[in-house]
Amino acid sequence: MSARSTAPSWPLVALFTAGCLGPYLLPTTVGRLDAALPLSATQAGAVGSLLLLSSAAAGFALASRIHRLGARRLARAGLLLAVAGYGTAALSADVPTVIAGALVGGLGSGTATTVAAAGTAARRDPHRTTTLGLLSVSALAAAVYLTVPHLGPGHGLPLAAVALTAALVWPATARLPGGSGEVPTTARRPASTPPPPLPHRRPGLVLAAAMLCWSLAQNSLWGVSSHIGTRQAGLGEATVGVVFAAALGAGLLGVLCAGALGPRIGRALPVGAGTALIAVCIVVSAGADGLTSFAVGEIAWNALYPVVLSYLISLAASLDPHGRWAVLAGSASSLGTACGPLAGSLLSAAAGYPAMGWVLATALVLLAVPLAAVALRTTGGPVLRGPEPVRRGGPVEQPARQPVEQPVVEITVDHPQPAREEFGTAGPRNSGTSPSAPTP
Repeated sequence: MSARSTAPSWPLVALFTAGCLGPYLLPTTVGRLDAALPLSATQAGAVGSLLLLSSAAAGFALASRIHRLGARRLARAGLLLAVAGYGTAALSADVPTVIAGALVGGLGSGTATTVAAAGTAARRDPHRTTTLGLLSVSALAAAVYLTVPHLGPGHGLPLAAVALTAALVWPATARLPGGSGEVPTTARRPASTPPPPLPHRRPGLVLAAAMLCWSLAQNSLWGVSSHIGTRQAGLGEATVGVVFAAALGAGLLGVLCAGALGPRIGRALPVGAGTALIAVCIVVSAGADGLTSFAVGEIAWNALYPVVLSYLISLAASLDPHGRWAVLAGSASSLGTACGPLAGSLLSAAAGYPAMGWVLATALVLLAVPLAAVALRTTGGPVLRGPEPVRRGGPVEQPARQPVEQPVVEITVDHPQPAREEFGTAGPRNSGTSPSAPTP
């Protein structure tokens, strides 16, 4: 039996969407916290960082415990925490309550994302499941960006959208494995049997560290993009929301292209070259002084970001079919995402948005080298794993087996032959067997 799961992938896609929607809505969340509550831009960025830090902590804490606790149980606990935390933060105007709700909600989002990442690593084609998840969350986030500015001011609307999504995803958890030891990451085995040792330790550690810094650079800009649009480029919130929606729409096209390409071009080229192109987009977006430059930078950046991210996630999933590297690398990425809004706020406050863009772009160009190196080193086997090797023309033909000649051994028994007259029609006359009852 293959070690890859054949369970339906749509529950994992739904869970991934619920877990990742919070980070996708980070710009509008941070911007509205700054505008609607007595918080400065840096303090609002710190709240966003705490939310994402809580999400990352859940991934690190649960990476090696999913097999023991069970996927369905953890997913439902995470969704319940997300509904309670984000719902409380959305309904309250008290700053400590909002912060506490954001922390609880982030813990729930991280739990849901962890289960989805582990399940994705168990798929026969992790890249396809990843692209479907990115498509789903990008489409939903784009719809929120188009809708929220028309529903009124206040910090609660984006937080309520995340809580509502978590509640709607709850029924999908019925399709996840339920009991202790049942996770969609391994072939059937006794629940008491622990997973094998973590493979590919050096490439995995390099990938996790690089993904932390990669996400930190991305979300340093993403966390302050709303401020760049409204304060530096002089745009209104509705116009910025339309740009973000168009950018996420471009991200949908990017993910579709990534899904169509799949593993055909390997992982090193999209990871390395894609990261370098993202660096250029960040410089353009951070230095925007009007609608055109802001829209070009944001749309191009968001078209490339999910493409590279999908290959990074599938790369982490390929390192361990039990999903541990996928969870650990994803949690490291969430940690970088958590530090992004605060880092972006501090950098922009100290040096301005254009200088911040150049700093982040330089870091991304340097990170492209180890990321591409890990992709080159670990892309050896086929991505689609099954019980037999698969080629474009079908299963690999096995050479016909040649017959093996067995030696013939003659055994000669030296025993006197009975005389012909000793036999009648039913057997030997003196054999002691009754002729009326012949032995068959």
